[in-house]
Amino acid sequence: MTDSFDGKIDHAFGGVRAVDPSHRVNFIGLETWLKNNVPDFSGAPNYFQFNGGQSNPTYKIVTPEKSYVLRRQPAGNLLPSAHGVDREYRVLTALSKTDFPVPRTYGLCDDLTIMGCSFYVMEMIDGRVIWDLTIPDMSHEDRRSTYFRQIETLASLHNIDVGLVGLSDFGRPSNYFSRQITRWTGQYRMAEATTIDPMERLISELPKLVPKQDRTTIVHGDYRLDNMILHQSRPEILAIIDWELSTLGDPLADLAWFLMAWILPASERASFRGADIGELGIPNIEEVIDRYCQLTGRTGIENIDWLLAFTLFRLAAICQGISRRTQQGLANNSHALSAAQRVPILANCAMHFASKAEA
Repeated sequence: MTDSFDGKIDHAFGGVRAVDPSHRVNFIGLETWLKNNVPDFSGAPNYFQFNGGQSNPTYKIVTPEKSYVLRRQPAGNLLPSAHGVDREYRVLTALSKTDFPVPRTYGLCDDLTIMGCSFYVMEMIDGRVIWDLTIPDMSHEDRRSTYFRQIETLASLHNIDVGLVGLSDFGRPSNYFSRQITRWTGQYRMAEATTIDPMERLISELPKLVPKQDRTTIVHGDYRLDNMILHQSRPEILAIIDWELSTLGDPLADLAWFLMAWILPASERASFRGADIGELGIPNIEEVIDRYCQLTGRTGIENIDWLLAFTLFRLAAICQGISRRTQQGLANNSHALSAAQRVPILANCAMHFASKAEA
């Protein structure tokens, strides 16, 4: 069972609402911190919570003069290495000094006496966050342009010199996929509720065919349409957001994650839902890969089946973690309730590509 779909995904996941009682914080102490640390912050703020997302609670802070965004760690017993808002802040701050589209950062707070958790504040960018991958209100031409803008922006991220932006120590540069398999296997085990045979097979088989890493770049970690802020009326990307999973690693992990929309079952929200993408103007998977290769100096992508199998395995492990947080009453929205049912679906899909990789 997956999230129900009634053609109103953007409404369900986008926008803001009153702050959920379970995510209320010490707003009085926060206001003092904002006035002391954010340049030109003034006026009595109002607080709202963004819809969507299962991870770090995100708030819109509105003052008479300006709006801001606050990202904080969630409450509860967190899985190791998860919810690193300090890492988000660091990579955003570094990239904001380039022409790569990210929000400007204003301040990071790791003083737990303020809100009981770490948080940071960044620029509020006025644009659209779109969850429906078919982007139904766009023209054929703009929809096609938007998808090519996405892959072009990803290529530009992977072409950034990590040393020049001060991120040489942002992660270990080698053996990325091997370390990722270990990490997500560990995360899955800590959140595991019942034995899922295809997950057990993936944990056993994926390490045997890890592709050789030939490049190390900044990896976003969750590169997809709904982690972008688009211009209100043009096919233009104003900012890439949600850098919680960013690190240094193999850029092909980002490419494979982006390609999930083309390979997931139609029942999955993060897919094209069985739509005729050619009729919509959305490029096919071969066109996307070709454009990425052109912009990054590659002649092609080897081991694509293994990359897609790993990607789906990783998503299944993430969904298992969301399910765990749901059971603890800490998940960020009601759509997290279906996460547990998604795990075997994703694992079976991953095994399909793993079997192709082994052939």
